[in-house]
Amino acid sequence: MATHLAIVNPAAGGGACGKRAPEALDRLRDAGLTIDVRDTRSAGEAERIAREAYREGQRDFIAVGGDGTSFEVVNGLFGGVDLEGRAAEDVPHLGLLPLGTGNSFLRDFTDAGAEYAIESILQGRTRSCDVIRLTHPGGQVHFINIFSIGFVADVGDLRNRRFSALGEFGYIVGVILKTAGLHTYTFPMAIDGGPQDRGETTFISINNSRFTGGQMEMAPSADTGDGLLDVIRVGALSRISLLRTFPKIFKGTHLSNPAVTTFQAKAVDFEIPAPIPCMIDGEMLDLQPQRLEVLPGALRVRA
Repeated sequence: MATHLAIVNPAAGGGACGKRAPEALDRLRDAGLTIDVRDTRSAGEAERIAREAYREGQRDFIAVGGDGTSFEVVNGLFGGVDLEGRAAEDVPHLGLLPLGTGNSFLRDFTDAGAEYAIESILQGRTRSCDVIRLTHPGGQVHFINIFSIGFVADVGDLRNRRFSALGEFGYIVGVILKTAGLHTYTFPMAIDGGPQDRGETTFISINNSRFTGGQMEMAPSADTGDGLLDVIRVGALSRISLLRTFPKIFKGTHLSNPAVTTFQAKAVDFEIPAPIPCMIDGEMLDLQPQRLEVLPGALRVRA
């Protein structure tokens, strides 16, 4: 039986992950799984551990923490990897054990969180999952959930800097505060090589999965294994319209707003002259996005 490498972020969830992880991993061992554990102590360490382990032949991974932990692990598994002609047995398998503030990606499949994740790993239940590759002047970023720029990224940045202790509620606080200074952006983009859209926008979200920020159903039609990106472009909104529309995200009914346009695509190209705040799988990065493309079925997730 293959050994699973569990990459644990003990600091996730304000330290809750470090307290809960030993018991959860013991459950897997008691069921007969072989688990190696590597704890992380600094930002970027999960990515490095995953990259080195994959290069040494490891194929079964468990990201133990929150969205940030799984983001780092995915980057480690795909950063600098040549996917052309990769054998089926070399496709990495990833379990997501949400013992931090949560895992938005898993919300596509369950509300049971860690319990569902443990059962998926024990049963060897896997499904094909697309990966999104973002190219920027400094390199590439890989992820499995969501990319947002504009208002949503501003909210995420504020939440991470000031309200992370509030968990999912921190996003709601961020929305209220950022609405007071609402403005539009211009992010020239082209869908699958089509004409460039230079219209005013409140935010753009490019999604592989349905949920973000916990229970916000940003992309109701997204399918993690359909080989397509779900692109949501929100045009100019007044403060009142935004405040009326935002609560609808929790039910996925915000797409009915006339300012919202949706697309499905294999690739999206941007012409943005300088780095901007980007929210990627809950992480805030200052990047100059040039291209986002889908890597169909590049990952197997245990879900």
